[in-house]
Amino acid sequence: MKAAKADLKWLGDVSVFEVNRLKAYSDHRYYRTMEEALKSDEMDMRYSLNGMWKFNYAVRPDCRPEHFYAADFSSDGWDDIEVPGHIQLQGYGQIQYVNTQYPWDGLNELRPPALPEDNNAVGSYIRTFHLPAGWGNSPVYISFQGVESAFYVWLNGHFVGYGEDSFTPSDFDLTPFLQEGENKLAVEVYQRSTGSWLEDQDFWRFSGIFREVYLYTVPAAHIRDVRVRTDLDASYTQGTLQLDLKLEGAAAAGARVEAELRDAQGNVVQTFGVNVQDGQASVRKEVGEVNLWSAEIPYLYRLYLRVYDSAGELVEVVPQAVGFRVFEMIDKVMHINGKRIVFKGVNRHEFNPHRGRAITKEDMLWDIRTIKQNNMNAVRTSHYPNQSLWYELCDEYGVYVIDEMNLETHGSWQKLGAVEPSWVIPGDRPEWLDIVMDRAVSMVERDKNHPSILIWSCGNESHGGEVIFKVSEYFRTYDPTRLVHYEGVFHDRRFNDTSDMESRMYAKPADIEAYLNDNPEKPYISCEYMHAMGNSIGGMHKYTELEDKYPMYQGGFIWDYIDQAIYKKDRYGKPFLAYGGDFGDRPSDYSFCGDGIVYANRQVTAKMQEVKFLYQNIKLFPDRGGVRIVNGNLFANTSQYALTYSLEREGVTVLSGTLEAAVAPGEEAFVELPLGTEQLAPGEYAVNAAFVLRESTLWAEKGDEVAFGQFVFTQEAAEGASVTTDLNQVNAIQVVEGDVNIGVRAGSTQVLFSKAFGTLVSLKFSGQETIAQMPAPLFWRATTDNDKGTSMGFELGAWYAASLLPKCIEWKAEQQQGEYRIEFTYKLNISTEVKAKVAYTVRADGSVLVQNTYQGTAGLPDLPIHALSFKTSPEFDRVQWLALGPEENYADRAFGARLGIHESSVADTVAPYLVPQESGNRTGVRWAKLTDAAGRGFRIEAASAPIELNVSPYTAFELENAQHAYELPPVHYTVVTVAGKQMGVGGDDSWGAPVHPEYRIPSDGELQFEFVIRAL
Repeated sequence: MKAAKADLKWLGDVSVFEVNRLKAYSDHRYYRTMEEALKSDEMDMRYSLNGMWKFNYAVRPDCRPEHFYAADFSSDGWDDIEVPGHIQLQGYGQIQYVNTQYPWDGLNELRPPALPEDNNAVGSYIRTFHLPAGWGNSPVYISFQGVESAFYVWLNGHFVGYGEDSFTPSDFDLTPFLQEGENKLAVEVYQRSTGSWLEDQDFWRFSGIFREVYLYTVPAAHIRDVRVRTDLDASYTQGTLQLDLKLEGAAAAGARVEAELRDAQGNVVQTFGVNVQDGQASVRKEVGEVNLWSAEIPYLYRLYLRVYDSAGELVEVVPQAVGFRVFEMIDKVMHINGKRIVFKGVNRHEFNPHRGRAITKEDMLWDIRTIKQNNMNAVRTSHYPNQSLWYELCDEYGVYVIDEMNLETHGSWQKLGAVEPSWVIPGDRPEWLDIVMDRAVSMVERDKNHPSILIWSCGNESHGGEVIFKVSEYFRTYDPTRLVHYEGVFHDRRFNDTSDMESRMYAKPADIEAYLNDNPEKPYISCEYMHAMGNSIGGMHKYTELEDKYPMYQGGFIWDYIDQAIYKKDRYGKPFLAYGGDFGDRPSDYSFCGDGIVYANRQVTAKMQEVKFLYQNIKLFPDRGGVRIVNGNLFANTSQYALTYSLEREGVTVLSGTLEAAVAPGEEAFVELPLGTEQLAPGEYAVNAAFVLRESTLWAEKGDEVAFGQFVFTQEAAEGASVTTDLNQVNAIQVVEGDVNIGVRAGSTQVLFSKAFGTLVSLKFSGQETIAQMPAPLFWRATTDNDKGTSMGFELGAWYAASLLPKCIEWKAEQQQGEYRIEFTYKLNISTEVKAKVAYTVRADGSVLVQNTYQGTAGLPDLPIHALSFKTSPEFDRVQWLALGPEENYADRAFGARLGIHESSVADTVAPYLVPQESGNRTGVRWAKLTDAAGRGFRIEAASAPIELNVSPYTAFELENAQHAYELPPVHYTVVTVAGKQMGVGGDDSWGAPVHPEYRIPSDGELQFEFVIRAL
């Protein structure tokens, strides 16, 4: 659309989404000389307008300074605001987080495309500039890389243009409005527009100029658009390059183009001319044998396009990365370069806890390295096109991309989880076709040359219908080299061909298997799975195990990469990571923004331990003789890694070494390891094998681990061999039975049991007290986000009360040679049939054996945990354990943990999830030491089977009743919780998916565990 005057009616007119905007084009760079192009540094034909702009904020349109764009309007007294940046994160308006609902729900009674007149903030921006030297006689354009959600532009008082679509560029021609000297640029940004109905993503609702803004000029003959397509022959060895160009400029008519293809080392592979006719150029070249691009080996060629004017003078050089690869469907299975692909993916929002979606290059570099280091090979750009740099990094580092257009209309068809599409958009409504199609075209034209992009996505959670189907047909017609994704056909099968693959969100493993076993027509991916909210990712192995079982199961994308939390200060001025509702935002979806495997401050969560292991391409299966290596890579040999191995006895390394092991992709081999396991002393052993990088890469350092495996076995004593015991018989057991208390002494160990309280009240080793608050049976854990989603407080809440006040109804004691045993029986208020028993046996060596028994009955809810918990001194603030680790782990999230000696401060065992909850648990605990700064303390040992252990500054009840970390009390204790079993954390979703049955704890039977506590 063309217009010379701005009109506010465009904001609510679904047919107007751009005015005077230039057509979308590829995101290539261009330079004046070959030397500049080879360096690919900053472009001297581009001038950044990032920085401080003058700014005025209005709560609604009728409060804005209407004529601020006039040349004689003075902005003296206006504030300064940073560009790029969100308005709401710089002190203006309301910060708000909502998920599926529209942000005005309950505040304004609206149906699309109507807008809330009283809830449409306006940001007025002014920036002055002088043109760079040498630009005076050249055309000048401006590019806004991202503005949310609609904006008007003026230059020197003249209307320039209007744009929507927050996440793709809007470019305008400034040339007719330029003047000598200072130029005044004015931009008016509206938070709400028709585009807002299409941008109902699960994220914070911001507005403003949040991506970079720059001026640019072009030479007399300029390549406005580049389109590079590659193809391979049937053997996937011989490459073909298809090149299409669009030229513009005064000298374009007589211009000629020369192309030069160079390999990754800079060697010239091929040169060829490109004929230009009527500003168009097209050529197809056979390149010969090529190196292929994949996420495993992201080999990039560089194509240099040199533009000469009619006089033969070089006027422009365009460098373009080229990756030779083919992505196709073969026999209903997706293939990359002829090999079946499995997406080991993650959904990624652009986010920074200070800057929101205005992320930096440094953020992106950290993200790409972290993704690669943790064996993820794919990213879905949920749910909008990302900054161009991100795709360049994915090309260079090797990450497969589902590029998703900026479309989500969740609140128009799903209400409180129920599908109700009576006024769904875009649906089958033809008036919404152009605005939706424009978003698709803008994404494809900008991003089309990135080899990392394998799939175009029609958006997210916008139900179904004819409009989105037509978008998918556009993708296929324009770009047959890629496939098309859309999950929403699950809700509207009328246009099932919208998606080339079956894509579902949060389907249970059993449901996926049911689909795959029903002779499906399409391969399956989980575009969102393993909802990583809080303490989650339990049971992920059930999904990754499908990869080898079903060829048509082709992986999934974890939801999601990073917590969307924003730094705020509490009432005492201390910063914390805040979530929805913390800014007084209503409506809000509160802490649902915290779903990341990375914390918002870009610290990796403990959940990543499981992700990295289960996403390993290379599997290592060690045993007593060696290691079986299964190279699941499609293209990469293992020769780039060193094979390290070690043998540990009860956590202590006995021997270690490094070997070479070159296993071809798709092959497996057995490598013998010189472990000497034939002559081992009795004990528990672990054989560890790992692949580490031989050399540093873009994404990791030399020696960093990429894959590991562990085998644990017990070496029994030879038959007839004498067995030594750890029991050190000291003095005879001394018992003092008082009226209220029973004291027991064994050497330097002093124990006091209370008849009144029915428990242990004191345990001293060499005079040092270990019991600050009495042990008690515990059947409750602080609810995780997933627990809350299954209404655990309602369904299992009786165990909360049962844990608060168990009543001792009986005690009995007996003394035998070398030991004193006392057993306490507890009645619980959950049922008269339930009993819990805790028996303490003081032994002659000064240790105390603790035995815990639970006797259940039918009809009770499952147990969250079967444990014994007590408080000790906060001076015991270090913990070391021989257990599965090093990070926290649970029954259903321990595949990525390894047996070894790990240590931590007690404070660091509490994971900083947005909402305090159960965290810090370790499974497979053989022993643990709690010590103070001087190294004094005590030791807990598994008496028979390994136990679970949580050492924390807080009780389960303190964590349960805090909504933020700052609500937790000052630390007064170290809380020790020893468990025989704790239920898994789950993660299929966070709004109703239960923990899988094998990781739950039935309450109708008998449960037992035991451990020993002793002096160090």
